[in-house]
Amino acid sequence: MAKITKRLVDTAETRAKDYVVWDDDLPGFGLRIFASGKRSYVLQYRSAGRSRRYTIGLHGVWTPELARQEAKVQLGKIAQGGDPAEERQIDHKAITVKELCDLYFNDLNEALILGKGGRPKKQTTIISDTGRIHRHIVPLIGTRRVKDLSKADINKVLKDIMAGKTRVSVKTSKLRGKAIVRGGAGTATRTVGLLGGILTYAVEAGIIETNPAHGIRKPKDNVRDRRLTEAEYRTLGGILRRAAREEKYQLTVDIIRQIAFTGCRRMEMIALRWIEADTDASCLRLVDSKEGASIRPIGLPVLEYLESRRTGDIGTYVFPGQGADNAFGSFPSYWKKIFRDTALSGITPHVLRHSFASIANDLGFTEITIAALVGHAKGSVTSKYIHTLDTALIMAADTISGYIQGLLDGIEFKQTAYALDRASRQAALARFLLQAKRADAYRRLPA
Repeated sequence: MAKITKRLVDTAETRAKDYVVWDDDLPGFGLRIFASGKRSYVLQYRSAGRSRRYTIGLHGVWTPELARQEAKVQLGKIAQGGDPAEERQIDHKAITVKELCDLYFNDLNEALILGKGGRPKKQTTIISDTGRIHRHIVPLIGTRRVKDLSKADINKVLKDIMAGKTRVSVKTSKLRGKAIVRGGAGTATRTVGLLGGILTYAVEAGIIETNPAHGIRKPKDNVRDRRLTEAEYRTLGGILRRAAREEKYQLTVDIIRQIAFTGCRRMEMIALRWIEADTDASCLRLVDSKEGASIRPIGLPVLEYLESRRTGDIGTYVFPGQGADNAFGSFPSYWKKIFRDTALSGITPHVLRHSFASIANDLGFTEITIAALVGHAKGSVTSKYIHTLDTALIMAADTISGYIQGLLDGIEFKQTAYALDRASRQAALARFLLQAKRADAYRRLPA
């Protein structure tokens, strides 16, 4: 044994096998001389009854004096119950963001990741999450270790996506298929929201202790605040009438009108199955909406439309696509073509949903009634509410859908209490006559 100095390090001989020279001043501190001639500083100690060796670093990078100081620091941590060798091993095994995403995917595919309402995420949501992970999260921070992420890193991800740094054109599995990844504020908000969920998953798995995405300020996506004015409804009606002159657009026009009359989400209407269209009870019994199973009262315009289509071999879907068991698949492309170069070129199907709720509010219906009509999360008691107040909700659906139908067809309404009450009475009479044909006039909804 000898005190480890620069002179000793420089003059220590190389042997056929590695060996260690221990310092006589600081117990456990030593110099390891490799058979190759390299030298490194080490610290030998005991932890939990086991002898452990911690490598401080190579000579050249470390001097004897700095290595001795580091050894003292680590001995202090050991005295307080630390284990530097174990901590380094864990640190080296720390997973990257990409590896975390792979773990997340495995549980996602096993339906172990829960979404809204404590239910497994839907397949459409999984597809969206997969795209955001592969096209934004992994390219930006996939190689970063999860344990090293900070709020500044998450904030940089947000700004990079907003600035379009992940913008790319991706070939899809479809023939000549292409997905254009643009980025922007909305994409950034949703992607960082997903990243926060993945990091919460990491916290629950014990990979990290805190979620660095908590408290990140995200830009508000204002697209959902858009609603149609009455003048724009009339403009929409004209656009749809012109589009309907071409036979290929007829089904798309029908879907758009039914979304406008019901406030349904786009895929709720596109994928509507006949077994979900309960015209006898004047409602849609959606099996797999965004909020899970959901009952939606439907107004007379929707009821009449469904009755007109329920003829012959109706198949599975109300709006069939190619093949007996496929829903209509051309809606997104036809939507773009119908509204291209029009006064409403910037609207989305969700604008129709938001406008339905806004019209209902304009007509004086309460928030809980509107929530029940559109199947909103606030209406979690919807099923009980419908069974108790079925007639009131159906009358509300009649009034709102009838009013929107009138706007689309260019009818001028005078928004007075008398006019609205009269419209409700007329809708009720028409419904009674229609239901009477089936000897089913306004019975209570079945459980």
